[in-house]
Amino acid sequence: MADGICSHISAITEIKTAKKRECEECVKHGGRWVHLRTCQTCGVTLCCDDSPSKHMTKHFHETGHPVVISSEPGEKWMWCYVDDSFVEYD
Repeated sequence: MADGICSHISAITEIKTAKKRECEECVKHGGRWVHLRTCQTCGVTLCCDDSPSKHMTKHFHETGHPVVISSEPGEKWMWCYVDDSFVEYD
C-alpha cells in the first residue's frame, strides 16, 4: 500500500457508475435491496450487506473483483474487499 491506500483502489483510474439505480440480481429474483454498490472491475450494480441477499459480497467471492463504490446519491467512497480498505473520493 502506497500512502495508506490499497493497491486495488489506487489502480482505479475511472469510476464506473450505476447504469440503473437497482440491484440487477434482486430485480431478476424479485428481491429487495437497501443500498447499492457498483463493481469497479465489471460495472455491475448490486445490493450491499445490509440487504437480505448481499449480492455484491457474493459477486466479490465468485469473481474476485475487489473494489466497489457506493451508488447512493451524495456518497463518494470506495471499498476494497481484499484489503478491507475504505477511501472517499471527489
